[in-house]
Amino acid sequence: MSKHERILLDGPAGAIEVFVEAPPAPTGIALVAHPHPLFGGSADNKVVTTLARTFRELGCATLRPNFRGVGASTGEHEHGIAETGDLAAVHAYARGRFGAELPFFLGGFSFGAYVVTRLAKQLAEAGDPARRLVLVGTASGYVEGARSYVTEAVAPDTIVIHGDLDETVPLVNVLAWALPLELPVTLVPGADHFFHRKLHVIRRIIEAQWKH
Repeated sequence: MSKHERILLDGPAGAIEVFVEAPPAPTGIALVAHPHPLFGGSADNKVVTTLARTFRELGCATLRPNFRGVGASTGEHEHGIAETGDLAAVHAYARGRFGAELPFFLGGFSFGAYVVTRLAKQLAEAGDPARRLVLVGTASGYVEGARSYVTEAVAPDTIVIHGDLDETVPLVNVLAWALPLELPVTLVPGADHFFHRKLHVIRRIIEAQWKH
């Protein structure tokens, strides 16, 4: 049984609110990042909680932080730049709490997926690369109402999931990012950006593509 916990970490801009759920003996650690905070994104988003639950079923302790300005997290939105440092602080906390030897996984939805690609690059450069990434509805290219995202390159075994009816991040944007990386994209027919009525498909895709 997972232990539900809400903690406040000291981050670069003050408090970072993080929801932690850990089995008694986790076999991995997973950090999951939420969608755009200025458009209602939070750690309670259904795609985010679906990702976290799937990681827990795979044996991971999960951490779902709220980005700055959301919930009890302090600071102001910084377009993913400073948020990368915030996620790095959560990563450091998780490493200290659950162990340096456990494999570390990263998951993200929409804006959160974009920030996760930045963190993954940073961790790889620091010599502690994430074991695997799971990205859903990845913000890339021009996104209506937000900004243009230059999404970082990721490892070829990254699980990338996108809805063919995504009205927020057009599929063509994600394909343009994935093409030079030779990165497969798993398409969910009939899924909009928030995967209404399709959350179970996300879980099924991750379970099918997972490698231990």
